[in-house]
Amino acid sequence: MNDAYRAAGVNIDAAQETVQRYRSLLAGRSQPQVLDGLGGFGGCFALQGVADPVLVASTDGVGTKVLIAAALGRYDTIGADLVHHCINDILCCNARPLFFLDYLAVGVLNPDMAATVVGGVADACQRFGVALVGGETAEMPGVYEAEHFDLAGTIVGVVERRELIDSGNVAAGDVVLGLPANGLHTNGYSLARRVLPAARWDEPVGAGSSQTIGDALLAVHPCYLLYVRAVQRAGIPVKSMAHITGGGLMDNLPRAFGEHLAARLDSSRWQVPAICRRIVDEARIVPAEAYRVFNMGVGFCLVVAAGDAQPALAVIREELAAHPIAGAAGSADVIGEIEPRHPCGPSVIIANGA
Repeated sequence: MNDAYRAAGVNIDAAQETVQRYRSLLAGRSQPQVLDGLGGFGGCFALQGVADPVLVASTDGVGTKVLIAAALGRYDTIGADLVHHCINDILCCNARPLFFLDYLAVGVLNPDMAATVVGGVADACQRFGVALVGGETAEMPGVYEAEHFDLAGTIVGVVERRELIDSGNVAAGDVVLGLPANGLHTNGYSLARRVLPAARWDEPVGAGSSQTIGDALLAVHPCYLLYVRAVQRAGIPVKSMAHITGGGLMDNLPRAFGEHLAARLDSSRWQVPAICRRIVDEARIVPAEAYRVFNMGVGFCLVVAAGDAQPALAVIREELAAHPIAGAAGSADVIGEIEPRHPCGPSVIIANGA
């Protein structure tokens, strides 16, 4: 019955098998707030326990990191990349993640591959208490080559209105805390693939390293939720936050404070991951570009009052010891301070180069 559609490149039977795989993956993982199961036309979530709720939503993808996963045939981590990225984004508003929806598009639908990708999404959601309420899997021959795919997701979270982050509270004299990155996370892969083609992915990422370039390129994007919540549980106010993604420190950190302010950072206070250093060196990228393309070792920033910096740092380091970021370069540290911005000056000044 489906021969004509199958001949055109779409396998309905494979789609139904894939949905059954998803149901098996999610069996027993449902939360009481989820009112409708997988396979309906929409996911229903009951919002509870919030007096004056502000919903915070974000949609994102993992960029051309999917090409690395496809080329290496490793699909078990890309789902976590997506979920962690989206949690970090809404965390900058101080939102608690509620539910998630994924979108997987493929050239040819392979139920095993799809189940592995979505299984990674489901595992990451469960780890951080997020309900996976649904999604979409699309077989799109002609748009994607047979072995290629794309992955995106939408997250919705909630925050009490009084707890919503207001970057207007940031003032000169506040300090910036930097949390470590473990690689490219989900940005800069187009340049990475040009500089380090697939033929080199078995090489060590650095001198004396046991990690290959391929492993470094697929290092899982960390989720920073635990570290921020540990600071807040300790009663330390977090004034603002920034997730360092596309645009790097230069474009993302200014989103955490007003236009009349600037952040002066000291790059000697953190370590650059070996994969970032390798690409920067081989592509001969100047520091100004490197700090816009890559995170350069800082995955997430918190802005706190100067007097709160050391207590917050102690809490973050304790949480990092309990829940380390695999492959992270260095630890958390005070990486800079907020100052008045010169009328003709940049929003971020980085001392000591790359």
